[in-house]
This record gives sequence, structure tokens and C-alpha cells, in this order.
Amino acid sequence: MNNLFSTALRYENGDLRVLDQRRLPAEEFWHRCENEDDLIALIQGLAIRGAPLLGIAATLWVGHRAAQGDDKTTLTQTLAALRASRPTAVNLMNYLDRLQALIDCNAGNPAIVDEAVAIFNEDVALCDAMSQHGAALVRPGARILTHCNTGGLATAGIGTAIGVIVTAHRQHKDIKVWVDETRPLLQGGRLTAWEMQNAGVPYQIICDNMAASLMQKSEVDMIVVGADRIAANGDFANKVGTYSLAVLAHHHKVPFYVVAPHTTVDPHCASGDAIPIEQRNENEVRGVAGSFGQCLWAPKQAPVYNPAFDVTPAGLVYGWILDSGVYSQAEVNAGALVSLATVSATA
Repeated sequence: MNNLFSTALRYENGDLRVLDQRRLPAEEFWHRCENEDDLIALIQGLAIRGAPLLGIAATLWVGHRAAQGDDKTTLTQTLAALRASRPTAVNLMNYLDRLQALIDCNAGNPAIVDEAVAIFNEDVALCDAMSQHGAALVRPGARILTHCNTGGLATAGIGTAIGVIVTAHRQHKDIKVWVDETRPLLQGGRLTAWEMQNAGVPYQIICDNMAASLMQKSEVDMIVVGADRIAANGDFANKVGTYSLAVLAHHHKVPFYVVAPHTTVDPHCASGDAIPIEQRNENEVRGVAGSFGQCLWAPKQAPVYNPAFDVTPAGLVYGWILDSGVYSQAEVNAGALVSLATVSATA
């Protein structure tokens, strides 16, 4: 494969390297993946994260192994192991299915390599398209609230929701961003703040429970978030805390948008009730860990409820910003997402 570069992935001279997002912003450390077990550990430990980038990292590894000459059986076993690493992020499933289809029809290893590279380049283009569609909705001087991290650290391109923000900033719209800290792993306070600072976007970090008071004071003009899976009816799973924002936005009449590529739409998932939600390590809530080490503030045996995601009902969404355009509730209710996903799958 040719050398590929993105914010959080590097494929150079036969090596796949992953930026450890757990150590940001204090340190930029790159892991070299020796085998699929290394990559799975990095995915499950959230060293690499974001629905699009999870899928891209997995496909690049399979493409790498195909380039090294692995046979059909070995490649299929690698795909199955990677597929099981994160149950909610549907991009991972969609991208690996594309490679499995080539393996099943005996397309040959060069075709698998080419498809892995195509998926990487495709995501860059999808990000650009989403960002342009979303930025067109941003009014000059808008105060935008976002949750978790959805930029170049989560994709191969400019990002999803953060892509909209950065593009609007580059269009000189004089925006300001409220960055949700995003408990329990602080992806907003650590990663989104880091990306905002690097892009020169004016921002302020807030604790998650401060969003309501900002909306009450009319300090938020719109909310943009990403998604790990969008159901056929428009319900979507995203980092836990997103549903709370949607409810608050609905009450305060603040436009609430979800930004994702069409590869995040799962036409086989009828509604949010069918989206699997993973439970994560209890110590993520009992304390905090990072480049500084670990600090526990709760009793060591304190019982913890720690879902990685929650599901936002479609009725709370003002619009779905995809690479193909912006979709209203009426269009989604009429099956626009299913049609889009079906056409994309057969293209």
C-alpha cells in the first residue's frame, strides 16, 4: 500500500502506527501495531476511537495483511476478530463487510489492498462533503455546543461535527464553541479542546452539567454532535450524554443536528432499541486516568453503571447532516436514510 496519513493513523513503509489518544494533549505517542491483537487492544482501550476511524484502522490492517500475502482463511479470521472489538460502531462492520465480500468472491489480495486504500480516501471526501453541508447552516456569530470528539482524531479527514465547526471558522463566520468536557473519559476536554486550539477556533470548555444553564441564558445557538450508529428511523447512538443534550435542546428550542457519513447509517437496524450499547470498565467512573497516571476518588468496590453510549430518538433531532445533504424529520420519516443506505450499498 502507498503511504497514508491522517491525524491519528499512519501507514508508512509497511507499518501501521496509531496515535494514542489516551495520552493527549500532554503527549503525542505512536503505537506500532505488530498484529491484530495489538490493534484490538488499542481499539478497546480507546487509544484509537471514533466510528469512522475505527473502521478505517481495521481495514488498513486487513489491507496490510493482504499485502503481506495472508491467505483467505487467515484474512477471514482477522476480520472476525476485528469485527468483535467494538459492537456499537457500525462503520467498523460496514467497512469490514466490504473486504469480506472481496475475500468471499476470490477477488485476490491486490483488490483487498486497493479497497482498504479506497475506504481511507473515501472518508476524507465524505468529511469534506459533510462539513460543507453543515457549515452552510451556521449563522455568522453562532455559538455552537458540541459533545465528545468528532474531528480529525475520529476520522481520516477533517471530521464530522468538528468538521462543520472548523469549516465554518475557515469561512470567517466568527463562531464560538462550547466544548462539553464529556465524562467519564473527557474526550471533549482533552481531545476536542486540543483540536479547537490547533485550528484556531475560539472555544471554552464546560462540564457536561453546565449545558442546561447556558441554554437557559440563550448562550447556545445550535448543537452539533456525531454518531456511532444511525438507525433506519433516524434514532442514533452517540457518546453517553448526547441524549441529555437533545432533551435540553428540544426544551429550549435550540437546533440539534447529528453529523455523520452515510456509512454510519444501518438500514438493517429499525430503531434505536436495536442498537447494542457496550458497558465499559467501572474504574473509568470511579476515578480518572491519563498521562499523569491514575487517581481513584470513589471506593474501590463502588458499583458503577458505565454505558459508553446512549440513544437519541429521532423526534429530538432538528436535522441529519450527511455527506449527501441535510435531511429533515419529514424526509427521515419518509425513509430517506434507508433509501440512501440501500443505494450506497449497491453502488
